[in-house]
Amino acid sequence: MDNFGDNFDDNDVDPAAEFLAREQTQLAGLEDDLNTPNVPIGVTQTLSNDTSSPIIAPKIEREEPEKIKKWREEQKTRLEEKDADEEKKKEELRLVAKKELEEWYKIHKEQIAKTKDVNRNAEKQFVAESDEIEPGTEWDRISKLCDFNPKSSRASKDVTRMRSIILQLKQTPLKKSVSPAK
Repeated sequence: MDNFGDNFDDNDVDPAAEFLAREQTQLAGLEDDLNTPNVPIGVTQTLSNDTSSPIIAPKIEREEPEKIKKWREEQKTRLEEKDADEEKKKEELRLVAKKELEEWYKIHKEQIAKTKDVNRNAEKQFVAESDEIEPGTEWDRISKLCDFNPKSSRASKDVTRMRSIILQLKQTPLKKSVSPAK
């Protein structure tokens, strides 16, 4: 394979690094050749054709036309008015939001109080009913605690058989059989 001159196994110097090194050595002397005088800011430098020395000319700033000055002033006042209006609207929105938030908290507090009252009453009623155990009403009490809604989600188990048994026991409760005395 040496016939083709593609000997990749040799650990030669990287060609890109070699190129950069060569260019740096060639360009190193150029910085010394350029004698750039220090020119103050705002002054332009031009070279004349006759001599190699720079000619320094002051930079002349042009004055803005009157229409542009007037427009800038009007634009500035318009922007200040818009900023003031925006701040006023922001403050109004803050006040409205504060009122709405206070009203929402008030309604929320009332709803919580109502829910607490309903839950306390339901608990008192449940405790009162649990004390009144009458024989034969056990299945009625159990059926009150069960949800007999036929709608069921796919995630829950099928409890239709349990429902049917509880309803059947509610309608015809089990009678205790009295065993004869021995």
